[in-house]
Amino acid sequence: MRPVLFESDAIEKLLLNNVIATMPEIKKVLGTKSYKTALRKMKQLSYLSSYSHGGAYYTLQRIARFDSQGLWSYESVHFSKLGTLMSTVANFVNTSEDGYFANELEQLLHVGVKMTLARLIENGAIDRERINNRFLYCATDSEIRRQQLLARNLMASAEQELSDEARAAIVIFLSVLDEQERRLYAGVEAIKYGYGGDRFVANLLSMHPKTVARARKELLSGEVEKERVRRPGGGRKSVEKKTQESSKKSKR
Repeated sequence: MRPVLFESDAIEKLLLNNVIATMPEIKKVLGTKSYKTALRKMKQLSYLSSYSHGGAYYTLQRIARFDSQGLWSYESVHFSKLGTLMSTVANFVNTSEDGYFANELEQLLHVGVKMTLARLIENGAIDRERINNRFLYCATDSEIRRQQLLARNLMASAEQELSDEARAAIVIFLSVLDEQERRLYAGVEAIKYGYGGDRFVANLLSMHPKTVARARKELLSGEVEKERVRRPGGGRKSVEKKTQESSKKSKR
């Protein structure tokens, strides 16, 4: 029979080795069948529970490597600095420049959010407005919500104004740019567009909004990495080729 350990360091060792673990795995390493005992020992550690999989996975805060939006994934399990899916969605919506449609949140968080959005609306944690027969989820603060709606309406107008020829020309232009140039071009366009520009340009150029935001911030701060990407056939001619050409001239 497995000895009863009831020590939080057993959980810590498990998570450091496996990165994530479920409650049954945690109870097993503790040698207990009690959920309350396992949870009490977990509280002695700085731990996080996943917002995906119904919060079934756990990890240590020092293991997580959060991105600029406070999200981190390990394999197919997703974690947030804010903990639960409810808290994460509410924060994203209330602090967004242009609000979110449900599909945008699902793409960002990699989980379904419709039930979560319905509960947040019911609790008054977020608001929503109808735009072109779709609900845009907005901030509860009236001024922020007004700015979000303005940004979305401007985006819709700008998209309608772009002709098919203009879109085709942009695609051709992007195809001759290297990766850094495409990113910085997106940043310039986002700056020109203003509020809500990151998402608009990302949709237009088929980029991730975080990529556009990064380029915009680099340009505004002046901290652009001056990478040199050599074109095919560019650069200094080889010494061997120069020598061959010189020899031919001397024989003439």
